[in-house]
Amino acid sequence: MTRSRVALLCALGIDNFGSGLFLPLALVYVTQVVGVPLAMAGTAVTLGAVGGLVVPPLAGRLVDRFGPRAVVIVAQLLQAGGAGAYLIADGPGPVVAAAVLLAAGQQLFYSSLFVFIADVAGDVPKDRPFAEVGMVRAGCFGLGGLAAGALLTWLGTAGYRIALAVDAVTFFVAASILAAFVELARPHRQVCTPSARVLRDRPYLALILFSGLFGLSLDFFLIGTPVFVLDRLHGPAWLPGAILALLTVVTSVGGTLALRLTARLNRIAAMRVGSALFAVWCLVSLGVLLVPGDWRVAYLLASTLVFAAGDLVFGPRSGALAEAAAPPVARGRYLAAYQYAFTVAQVIAPVVVALFAVADWLPWVLVGACAGLAVAGLGTLGTRLPASAVAPGQS
Repeated sequence: MTRSRVALLCALGIDNFGSGLFLPLALVYVTQVVGVPLAMAGTAVTLGAVGGLVVPPLAGRLVDRFGPRAVVIVAQLLQAGGAGAYLIADGPGPVVAAAVLLAAGQQLFYSSLFVFIADVAGDVPKDRPFAEVGMVRAGCFGLGGLAAGALLTWLGTAGYRIALAVDAVTFFVAASILAAFVELARPHRQVCTPSARVLRDRPYLALILFSGLFGLSLDFFLIGTPVFVLDRLHGPAWLPGAILALLTVVTSVGGTLALRLTARLNRIAAMRVGSALFAVWCLVSLGVLLVPGDWRVAYLLASTLVFAAGDLVFGPRSGALAEAAAPPVARGRYLAAYQYAFTVAQVIAPVVVALFAVADWLPWVLVGACAGLAVAGLGTLGTRLPASAVAPGQS
């Protein structure tokens, strides 16, 4: 299935290149190109994201009934429609509609992606396939961000529309590649049984909860770092971009290396290490308040390496554990439910970032405490989840 795996990586790379072009600029596009005031634009985009929360349960049933490839392709087309809707939006109402369409496509995509990757990989441990996908997606997202910066530098406001149009095209191209070149090593069998219910599976619900505590750190990093660096530390304007670029480089090349370095750890142990590293990152980042101004740039860049290490150790193992612990008759529903660990974190993270207005240390303590709770909570799951999922044979 080498051809299918290569085609899958190409499709996901193209998808994430397009996402890197537009997603970081969505709010700026709405304010500067569409002309919606910032407060109203933020509300509109947030409403779209909240609207996407209803998608995962439906996505899981669709995956179990029709297979992950069909659902991922539909998700790509929905996202293309959302990007196109942004392109013709001329006010708050159309922006909300575009945001809902794009968010629905994103949630449908993430709710079916990991089943798709698993079925393309076949009957092998999924840690490495998930790590490879993560590396490709991170690298291509970063390239998209660099391309967006170049477009805006050269073309000004017109660059926003070009970036958005290219984003829409990349979704169509990715969907076409998936339809034409990707075959499943594990053919899909339609499942209609309601016997396996996520809400009754307490160990799996606990896995979702503790993964969500970890996921809060991911979103806090993305939206909280610029606020902390620019508004609280009054650092240089280029520093948040440099921090994100460093993270992109490390995560795009280090995924398989992190797996080799933690090969002796089972999945739960590796996830606990990743969560502990995030707690350390919060503590180290908070320590920048005690560092002399001349050393803060280097200090924050170094702290980013701690965050990147946590992400590399936790990410592939969490997806592989969630996939392996799901009953075969309901993998779609289980992995769609698992997506809530990160979806809810995306909704909560802006509220946590807003706590910088109360005290510079408060968000760091809160996020670090959540990461610490994840370490403790995951330690209780080792014997409650299937042993074959926690400690599979190493490939």
